[in-house]
Amino acid sequence: QAQLVESGGDLVQPGGSLRLSCAASGFTQSPDTMRWFRRTPTKEREWVATITTPGSTTGYADSVKGRFTISRDNDKSMVYLQMNNLKPEDTAVYYCNAISVRWSYNYWGQGTQVTVSS
Repeated sequence: QAQLVESGGDLVQPGGSLRLSCAASGFTQSPDTMRWFRRTPTKEREWVATITTPGSTTGYADSVKGRFTISRDNDKSMVYLQMNNLKPEDTAVYYCNAISVRWSYNYWGQGTQVTVSS
């Protein structure tokens, strides 16, 4: 059974940094795209970042551009989200998402809580 497990969420002060990890396991077919999403306390879902399998092309939401970096370690089947200069508005549950257009799947992790507060 394919699964994604996020970790690294924590309580951090404004201006601080966190590194989120997404561990992928049980995937028979590699995903085309890995994404990070987040849900605010109001339950609004927001796309945060994307990284593709071919060429590791990345993309970011305007709200995090310049502060967050998505990366991938294929040897460890891991995807990361480095978050710098965190703001209270970044407080959310962060979710990892794996998509394959070719194999028609869409998997989500359980989420990890990030709280930015002074």
